[in-house]
Amino acid sequence: MGWELVVKEKFSAAHYLEHYQGKCEHMHGHTFQVEVTLIGNNLDDSGISFDFTHVRERLREILPDHCLLNEVVPGSPSAENLARHFYRLLKEEYPVQSVMVWESENAGARYREDR
Repeated sequence: MGWELVVKEKFSAAHYLEHYQGKCEHMHGHTFQVEVTLIGNNLDDSGISFDFTHVRERLREILPDHCLLNEVVPGSPSAENLARHFYRLLKEEYPVQSVMVWESENAGARYREDR
């Protein structure tokens, strides 16, 4: 038995898609929403598995706010690559199940590794 804990945070940034033909090949911006799902198997004495505040603080540290993503994220900064990048950074400290990156309210990408 376990729990799925979800933490969300937003950041704003510009990007362009490399090797893509269409309007997204040109620089443009989004207010991205990042949704991180952690797996908690145990509760501490206060009844929680992970402190949302600590997870959110770490998420804010790694999100590249107000920048050109092409200059700070490896590879073309698609929603797919961003989700994988944030997943790998957070996985170093937390039992991450998945990371979802929304680039609009209607479109996003979720990354998870097979177990």
